[in-house]
Amino acid sequence: MKLLLMYCTQFNYKPISKTLEDFPEVNEEGKFENILLAFIHAEENDEENTKSVETKLLKNLKWAAKKNETTKIVLHSFAHLAETKANPHTTKDIFDKVETRLTNADYEAFQTPFGYFLDIGIKAPGISQARIFKEF
Repeated sequence: MKLLLMYCTQFNYKPISKTLEDFPEVNEEGKFENILLAFIHAEENDEENTKSVETKLLKNLKWAAKKNETTKIVLHSFAHLAETKANPHTTKDIFDKVETRLTNADYEAFQTPFGYFLDIGIKAPGISQARIFKEF
């Protein structure tokens, strides 16, 4: 898994085009303030042990949120950080489980529409902990 984390003072999105037909239609836009945005790329080899990947993802998200003094996290599928991709249904399952675990740990967790290209707006401060890359 590849993980690009950005702390955003403002983040918004608008669904533009659906790329995966197996997933629900979404038209709603999203707008957030003071949030950790996670660009997540699940790789093919992540399918071998999804529970371990899920736990590592959760730990990294909580760590980065704490570094940036926020309890709000957006999970965004970004399949452009590596050469191989996990099955989209496996990736979405990981997202759903991590969102539930974050919520159970008193975080506000959200997902961008899965299987869509989005128009996005990001405002991120120029501080070192606002941008973090992890690979596991």
